[in-house]
Amino acid sequence: MYIFDAIYTPRGAARKGGALSGVAPADLLAGTIDSMLARAPDAAPAGVFAGCVTQSGEQGGHIARTAALLSGLPEHTAALTLNNFCCSGLDAIWTAALQGSAQNSLQLAGGVESMSRVAPFSDGGPYYSDPKMMQRTGFVPLWFAADFVATLQGISREEADAYAARSQARAQARTPASVIPVETPHGRVTSNETPRVGVTAESLAGMEPMAEKLGPMIADQAFLAAYPDAAPVNHIHTFGNAPALADAASMLLVGDLAAGEAAGLRPKARIVSYATVADDKLLSLTGGLKAAREVLDRAGMSASDIDLFEFNEAYAAVCIQFMRHLDIDPDRMNTGGGAIALGHPMGATGGILLATLLECLEREDRTTGMAAISGASGLGSAMIIERLS
Repeated sequence: MYIFDAIYTPRGAARKGGALSGVAPADLLAGTIDSMLARAPDAAPAGVFAGCVTQSGEQGGHIARTAALLSGLPEHTAALTLNNFCCSGLDAIWTAALQGSAQNSLQLAGGVESMSRVAPFSDGGPYYSDPKMMQRTGFVPLWFAADFVATLQGISREEADAYAARSQARAQARTPASVIPVETPHGRVTSNETPRVGVTAESLAGMEPMAEKLGPMIADQAFLAAYPDAAPVNHIHTFGNAPALADAASMLLVGDLAAGEAAGLRPKARIVSYATVADDKLLSLTGGLKAAREVLDRAGMSASDIDLFEFNEAYAAVCIQFMRHLDIDPDRMNTGGGAIALGHPMGATGGILLATLLECLEREDRTTGMAAISGASGLGSAMIIERLS
């Protein structure tokens, strides 16, 4: 299974008047399809696979099929819309690669999320909106779960803010090579809107923790019942060291080597191994670490065999835990910044991580990389790729 190309849109701030807020999500996704078709005119992809988390409103009604019909693809092109929370895009890419390998074909895969137009949780899923269902399933809001991880790992507010400031600095220093422009009602958008200039650990230190007041009333008791020796809960996460909300779409061309060569394409990378898992629902954000360990085991590799990591920045403490447990030097992970600085457009994130990983491997002339994501409810996915020269 191979990756032939990877692109993504700039990330717009998820607010009214944000850079991409004037573009409907189906159009945003269709734009990435058309851009990929222009880059690989003879590819003739057999299907479109798209991750999308909040599938309601403008993102409801099978957005992969909608975008395919809006694009230049033939109407007989197959489509699949997939939801596995934050892992959706990465899982869509893996599913497409499997399909391409099985059918000796090429497939398009990525994802979309327009969080300015379709707010998170606005689909009203009972898992996170029905109090009785939330109690029965043990749902924990992510910002509480991130603090639970910080408490168990002994991660301080200072460490979290330092990590977030580094993400911002790295994002400012990097010029993405795989970003495609987006035409909006207000003009062309060519670069990320989301990074903030001048962010330091000192400037972040004054921000109020998100769960400091509500945590003791909502979720801390469940955590302390499970981990009584961990008291007290250390509420360290703020809007400054948490992932920003964003609008974006991503798209990869994946599939069978012979099919790609027949279309005149050379693969950029080989997919070595993949894992999608579920972990502790109370800690919620540890699935990415579990998936990373599982994908390494499946590949017969250790973390030291991986040159570069792209790990979705779902709160600073989760990233610090990931590096600690896999013994990753900070210079090997998220070298161009991550979601804390650039934003986390949920369904699009998996494709963005892989495209960014390919860019970084090429820029640093490295070979092996891993993309990993922690999703809500303990879900996680990870992929190892080998860059091909």
